[in-house]
Order: sequence, then C-alpha cells, then structure tokens
Amino acid sequence: MIKIQQALRGSWAAIRHLAQARRLWQIVTILIVVLGLTFGAVNDGQAAYATNFDRKNLRQQDFSGQDLTDNDYTRADLTEADLSHTNLQGVRLFTTHLDRANLEGANLRGATLDGATLIKANLKDAVLEGAYVISANFRDANVEGADFTDVLFDPRVNNMLCEVASGTNPVTGRDTRETLYCP
Repeated sequence: MIKIQQALRGSWAAIRHLAQARRLWQIVTILIVVLGLTFGAVNDGQAAYATNFDRKNLRQQDFSGQDLTDNDYTRADLTEADLSHTNLQGVRLFTTHLDRANLEGANLRGATLDGATLIKANLKDAVLEGAYVISANFRDANVEGADFTDVLFDPRVNNMLCEVASGTNPVTGRDTRETLYCP
C-alpha cells in the first residue's frame, strides 16, 4: 500500500510538472502572437497587416512600390499622392480623393473605388480587373494601357473613358479599349 501511495505521489508530481510546462508553453505562444500583432512581420517590402487610414490627410505622400494590400483608405485625401507600382489589391478607396494621383502600374484588382474622385489621375498601365467603381469620377484621367476587365461602369463614364482609351497593358497583355468594350 505504501509503495502504491509513493507511486501515485510521483505520478501527481509528474502531472503537475507537465501542467506547469503546458501553461508556460501557452503563455509563450500567446506572447509570440501578441508581439507579432503589435510589431508586425519583418518589413521586407511586404505588408504585414491591413491598416485603416479612414479620413486621413495623405496628400502628396509617396507610397510608390509598396504593398498596401487590404488597407482601408475610405474618405482619405490622397490628392497628388505617388501610388505608382503599388499593390493596392482589395484596398478600400471608397469616396477617396485621388485627384492628380500617380497610379501608374498599380495593381488595383478587386479594389473598391465607389464614389472616388480620380480627376486627372495617372492610371497608365494600371490593372483594375474586377474593381468596384460605381460612381467614380475619372474626368481627364490618363488610362493609357489600363486594364478594366470585369469592371462595371456607369455608361456615361464608360463612354468618356472610351474617348481617351488607348494602349495595351504590359502585365495582362489586354487592350484597354477591349477591356472597356469600346465600339
């Protein structure tokens, strides 16, 4: 009987030791996750986490060549910002001011541009495939080589873009006029 009690005591000590080690492992795991969320991934030119820039004044800022995937620029002012060759895939630009912004070569696949103003914006060679652009203002925008595949426009906006559309997108190989279904 005494040997059984000693064996049980040893087992309980081992179980307690394992439980403490397990709790310590859980705490370490939680700290790694929290620190990762706090400081983000190592910045090697790629976005770690989506950021919200709702209503921010980002006029004339240089974002060129950056990965801004999934960020939210709703109602932000990006007038004259340099967004050339940026990855803006899935970015929310709802009612954003992009007047005179440089979006040359930008990836805007699946981006939301509803209500955005792109007056005199440079969209040369940009890819807007599948973007949401209902009621966006593209007046006097440069759309040479832009790809508008699967983008639905108000017919008036589509006609206006067809008047100035030209070129072929260097990434997708698609003719700008064809992606707009120009006559």
